[in-house]
Amino acid sequence: MVIKAIIVLLLMFIIFNLFKALVIMMKGDPEAPSMSTFLGRRVFISVAVLVFVVIALSLGWITPHQTPFTAHKQIQTDTTKPHQQSANTKQLPEKQNDSLE
Repeated sequence: MVIKAIIVLLLMFIIFNLFKALVIMMKGDPEAPSMSTFLGRRVFISVAVLVFVVIALSLGWITPHQTPFTAHKQIQTDTTKPHQQSANTKQLPEKQNDSLE
Protein backbone atom coordinates (compact mmCIF):
# COMPACT_ATOMS: atom_id res chain seq x y z
CA MET A 1 0.00 0.00 0.00
CA VAL A 2 2.92 2.34 0.69
CA ILE A 3 4.26 1.77 -2.82
CA LYS A 4 0.93 2.77 -4.35
CA ALA A 5 0.82 5.91 -2.19
CA ILE A 6 4.31 6.88 -3.39
CA ILE A 7 3.25 6.39 -7.01
CA VAL A 8 0.11 8.51 -6.50
CA LEU A 9 2.13 11.28 -4.83
CA LEU A 10 4.64 11.30 -7.67
CA LEU A 11 1.83 11.50 -10.22
CA MET A 12 0.29 14.41 -8.33
CA PHE A 13 3.69 16.14 -8.33
CA ILE A 14 3.84 15.66 -12.12
CA ILE A 15 0.45 17.32 -12.52
CA PHE A 16 1.49 20.14 -10.18
CA ASN A 17 4.59 20.85 -12.29
CA LEU A 18 2.51 20.79 -15.46
CA PHE A 19 0.11 23.41 -14.11
CA LYS A 20 2.96 25.47 -12.67
CA ALA A 21 4.49 25.65 -16.16
CA LEU A 22 1.07 26.65 -17.52
CA VAL A 23 0.82 29.53 -15.03
CA ILE A 24 4.31 30.75 -15.93
CA MET A 25 3.49 30.54 -19.63
CA MET A 26 0.27 32.53 -19.19
CA LYS A 27 1.91 35.27 -17.08
CA GLY A 28 4.91 35.72 -19.34
CA ASP A 29 6.94 37.21 -16.48
CA PRO A 30 10.66 37.40 -17.45
CA GLU A 31 11.65 37.39 -13.74
CA ALA A 32 9.98 34.01 -13.07
CA PRO A 33 11.85 30.73 -13.49
CA SER A 34 11.81 29.26 -16.96
CA MET A 35 8.83 27.20 -18.06
CA SER A 36 11.20 24.54 -19.37
CA THR A 37 12.44 23.97 -15.80
CA PHE A 38 9.03 22.71 -14.71
CA LEU A 39 8.41 20.76 -17.91
CA GLY A 40 11.83 19.12 -17.64
CA ARG A 41 11.13 18.24 -14.02
CA ARG A 42 7.81 16.71 -15.12
CA VAL A 43 9.50 14.54 -17.75
CA PHE A 44 12.18 13.43 -15.28
CA ILE A 45 9.60 12.45 -12.64
CA SER A 46 7.54 10.63 -15.29
CA VAL A 47 10.54 8.51 -16.24
CA ALA A 48 11.29 7.92 -12.55
CA VAL A 49 7.71 6.72 -11.96
CA LEU A 50 7.93 4.36 -14.91
CA VAL A 51 11.24 2.91 -13.70
CA PHE A 52 9.88 2.66 -10.14
CA VAL A 53 6.79 0.74 -11.32
CA VAL A 54 8.89 -1.67 -13.39
CA ILE A 55 11.24 -2.32 -10.45
CA ALA A 56 8.32 -2.75 -8.04
CA LEU A 57 6.70 -5.26 -10.42
CA SER A 58 9.92 -7.22 -10.88
CA LEU A 59 10.60 -7.37 -7.13
CA GLY A 60 7.02 -8.37 -6.34
CA TRP A 61 6.18 -5.27 -4.29
CA ILE A 62 3.08 -4.77 -6.44
CA THR A 63 1.17 -7.31 -8.49
CA PRO A 64 -0.78 -6.54 -11.64
CA HIS A 65 -4.37 -7.61 -12.10
CA GLN A 66 -4.88 -10.71 -14.17
CA THR A 67 -6.09 -10.10 -17.67
CA PRO A 68 -9.24 -11.85 -18.86
CA PHE A 69 -7.11 -13.76 -21.33
CA THR A 70 -5.13 -15.48 -18.59
CA ALA A 71 -7.60 -15.44 -15.70
CA HIS A 72 -10.55 -17.28 -17.22
CA LYS A 73 -10.22 -20.25 -19.47
CA GLN A 74 -13.36 -21.39 -21.19
CA ILE A 75 -13.81 -25.00 -22.04
CA GLN A 76 -16.07 -25.54 -25.01
CA THR A 77 -18.25 -28.58 -24.81
CA ASP A 78 -19.83 -30.18 -27.83
CA THR A 79 -23.52 -29.43 -27.39
CA THR A 80 -24.58 -29.77 -31.00
CA LYS A 81 -26.29 -32.87 -32.28
CA PRO A 82 -25.00 -34.21 -35.55
CA HIS A 83 -27.66 -34.32 -38.26
CA GLN A 84 -27.82 -36.46 -41.29
CA GLN A 85 -27.03 -34.84 -44.60
CA SER A 86 -28.18 -36.15 -47.90
CA ALA A 87 -26.25 -35.98 -51.15
CA ASN A 88 -28.88 -33.84 -52.91
CA THR A 89 -28.74 -31.01 -50.36
CA LYS A 90 -27.17 -27.96 -51.90
CA GLN A 91 -26.54 -24.52 -50.54
CA LEU A 92 -28.97 -21.82 -51.63
CA PRO A 93 -27.50 -18.76 -53.32
CA GLU A 94 -27.40 -15.57 -51.29
CA LYS A 95 -30.23 -13.16 -51.94
CA GLN A 96 -29.65 -9.46 -52.26
CA ASN A 97 -31.77 -7.05 -50.33
CA ASP A 98 -34.66 -5.74 -52.48
CA SER A 99 -34.54 -2.29 -50.86
CA LEU A 100 -31.14 -1.48 -52.40
CA GLU A 101 -32.46 -1.27 -55.97
